[in-house]
Amino acid sequence: MKHGVYSILKARFLLDEDAIKNWRFIVFIILLAIAMIANTQSYEQKVFRIAELTNEVKELRSEFVDRRSELMKLKMESTIAQKMEAKQIKPSTVPPVKIKVKKEEEKGFFSQLWQ
Repeated sequence: MKHGVYSILKARFLLDEDAIKNWRFIVFIILLAIAMIANTQSYEQKVFRIAELTNEVKELRSEFVDRRSELMKLKMESTIAQKMEAKQIKPSTVPPVKIKVKKEEEKGFFSQLWQ
């Protein structure tokens, strides 16, 4: 048992005649570890990006709601009347009247000839 642990500590398995097999396996394990680290890094970047975008969507949604309520206030008749009074424009006391335009009926070719 002591001889086995001592040979592992001295790394004799990397210097023996069949060390090529061991080196291949070690390189394979290292490549797998690098691939796993790269995959984890990519995953974490995507998670952080999703969190950023989620926060940005929340901020934009709240800004949209604020702007929409502000627009509703600006469109109210009382707000418009107040702003127009500052320019000395007052609302009309006479209700609007609908104007109807009658279209003249086009006459046919023969009726135009006989006129």
